[in-house]
Amino acid sequence: MVASGLVCLSLLAGCSTFYEVPIETQLIPKLDISKFQRVLIAGFVSGGSEDVDANLETARLLRSQLRRNSGLEVIDADVMPLLEIADDQSNQERRNVPTVPDGFAAVQGGGADAPAETPVGEDDGMTEEELETYETIFANVGFWRDLGEEYQNPLILTGTVYFSPHQRSGMTTREREVYDSFGRRRTIPERTYRDRRGFVLSPKFIFIDGETGATVYTERHREEILYDASQNTPALSSYFELMDRLIPSVLSAFSTQTLNGTRTLLR
Repeated sequence: MVASGLVCLSLLAGCSTFYEVPIETQLIPKLDISKFQRVLIAGFVSGGSEDVDANLETARLLRSQLRRNSGLEVIDADVMPLLEIADDQSNQERRNVPTVPDGFAAVQGGGADAPAETPVGEDDGMTEEELETYETIFANVGFWRDLGEEYQNPLILTGTVYFSPHQRSGMTTREREVYDSFGRRRTIPERTYRDRRGFVLSPKFIFIDGETGATVYTERHREEILYDASQNTPALSSYFELMDRLIPSVLSAFSTQTLNGTRTLLR
């Protein structure tokens, strides 16, 4: 029975023609931008390494990419110092907290007599958790609505960017070349303890409707790159290498992408 089945398959293959048909599959964008004609890269609340101005570099890179890969008009505007603006808004909120009357316990973190927090700048001392405390600016609907009105109600792209030195030590596997007694080369896996240094990039992209000031979409990423401790790689080079991994995901929020492929048909 098996033999007869193989014979049938052979006859079928001999009498049939295989041909490839190109197909296109559209991917639905993550964000409906049909109501927008313009996009504003407002700037980013950034922190971490002082070697890279993550706010400025991220805004520049996204503007360049969107001009080439998006149908929206990219607004040419100054990058906003959002970390400073967020700090000013936070200080203003603290000043507006009413004074606690005599005889009542003060609410933790409030009150006119509470010590003012030291403004935080973009320095190496800021941790990723500290940077997150400034995300309250994205909930300030009035601020973003006013900004949107200034630029004719565009889609606003903003968020946070944390870029910082990173290191990790431990056992790693790498290939080592060896030669046998006949001079033949081969590679074998070798476990070694290595110190590696590099950078971590953790951006959070926030899309805001410039007409309403409301957040319409958010996505967070985290990437890291490590090198041998002896390798001296500039921080800016590592930043762009890490951003290259994230750009396709960001662009996919702006337009419908098409995957090209083929299908093999039998006739």
